[in-house]
Amino acid sequence: MDTQESVSKEIADIHAGASGETQPRVDFPPYRSSILRHPTKDLRHADPEGAELVAPVFGHSDVDPLEADLTIQAGGEPIGERMRLRGRLLDGDGRPVRRQLVEIWQANAAGRYVHKRDQHPAPVDPNFTGVGRCLTDDDGTYEFVTIKPGPYPWRNHHNAWRPAHIHFSLFGTDFTQRMITQMYFPSDPLFALDPIYQSITDQRARDRLVATYDHDLSEHEWLMGYRWDIVLTGAHATQMEAEDDDA
Repeated sequence: MDTQESVSKEIADIHAGASGETQPRVDFPPYRSSILRHPTKDLRHADPEGAELVAPVFGHSDVDPLEADLTIQAGGEPIGERMRLRGRLLDGDGRPVRRQLVEIWQANAAGRYVHKRDQHPAPVDPNFTGVGRCLTDDDGTYEFVTIKPGPYPWRNHHNAWRPAHIHFSLFGTDFTQRMITQMYFPSDPLFALDPIYQSITDQRARDRLVATYDHDLSEHEWLMGYRWDIVLTGAHATQMEAEDDDA
């Protein structure tokens, strides 16, 4: 049995005995680094007022609308499938969360990040930064125009590839309220083989991380449209992750 088959069997065995957890397991053995990175000691209380002294303050003058278009940031046309991504930021009762900062970062169409630690031998696109941000409007809506990211290898196990995904960072009113998650694309063949995605043992919770294609958001001969809502609390909350989980 090779390494990939071993990882797949390990995932299957865990799901066979799972009770349907809606949040990712922090000590999920197939996701190798989670064993060393998950908290093992009691949480320590911090002074919230002290932490908030260095918290960012965001307003209309701080976030330019052009920052939400990742296809025009670097002086030229990036390579790849142009796409629009729109969704709403909601609370557990379905109410819009207004004027909140939404940040994204992602790999380019070849599966490469603009980061010195990314040594994946795929081309860096000089016309694509891979980062953007916006504020939700009065309806809780956010929108980005970007390039569909490519999958990329990671060193969790032999022949390991991450499904194509976009990272999301959500800020509340204070820096201490930051939350991070990932959005995936429909029908990705790597879902069943990805330990990070599979660390959520409830299928319905996993499904909430997957965007849907929306033809009404597409533009003729220009871009494809996807929709993905983010729910912060409640039974249908979107899965969030630790801040250092950046794979």
